[in-house]
Amino acid sequence: MPLITVAPTSVHPNAWFPGRFLGGGALVLGPLLWFAGLTLRHLAQSTAEFTPQQRAYFATQPFAAPEQLAAYTVNPGLATAGYACYTAGAIVLCLAIVVLARVAAARSPWPARVGGAMVVVGLFSRLYWAGVDETALQLIGTLGLERTTEIVMDLYADISYGPWRVPVSAAFGLYIGTLLLGLAAFRSGTFGTGRLVLFLFSGWLWTGVLKRSELIDGVLSGAALCLVLVPLGIKVLRDAVPELRTRAEPAGDRAPLRVLSW
Repeated sequence: MPLITVAPTSVHPNAWFPGRFLGGGALVLGPLLWFAGLTLRHLAQSTAEFTPQQRAYFATQPFAAPEQLAAYTVNPGLATAGYACYTAGAIVLCLAIVVLARVAAARSPWPARVGGAMVVVGLFSRLYWAGVDETALQLIGTLGLERTTEIVMDLYADISYGPWRVPVSAAFGLYIGTLLLGLAAFRSGTFGTGRLVLFLFSGWLWTGVLKRSELIDGVLSGAALCLVLVPLGIKVLRDAVPELRTRAEPAGDRAPLRVLSW
């Protein structure tokens, strides 16, 4: 005896991933977390009371890692909050980009699909670097600042590129994918010229280990992403995006569900 009969009415009119509330929430929360992380990281380094000798030393270094590690020792709470929000933002933005790509794909399918996939893959590279950042910061408590800085700088190229250079290769998706997805959103009418420019600006943020979050290349970049995605997220939550509505279709020849079934 069948337990459940799949009828046309059982097909939800908004049956898309990740759904109205998760998708809209990601579009709102993701860029806000991202902006908060970049801002806190900027404050951790900009408010650290380094001596003129220390600042002169940081200026001579090829990478920002020594300054970032030193800033953590001065403002550990602020720096930790910044790195945590930055990482959380990257995770939530994966869902937000999926929704944006779906909206843009309604009228510009291939650039939206390819661009969205490349940006999501690129965001995973940021999670790899977030793990490296946290490892380096935690080593300070065990080895001290000077020894940790020496180790990080000696291994900087290897830990930045990652195993088989997978993370650094995936990072190219952030730049190429942002361009493709932005153009798809523009062609579909999802973005106007202003939002397209802001989206491209936000997508060209630095990548790598222990990077410096500057006022422009960091804080303002995160703010630009908020201006682009948060209004779209509110529209998604209000079910005001026609591209996300699907029409209920009959279940066709699906068999009734039984206790033992495939």
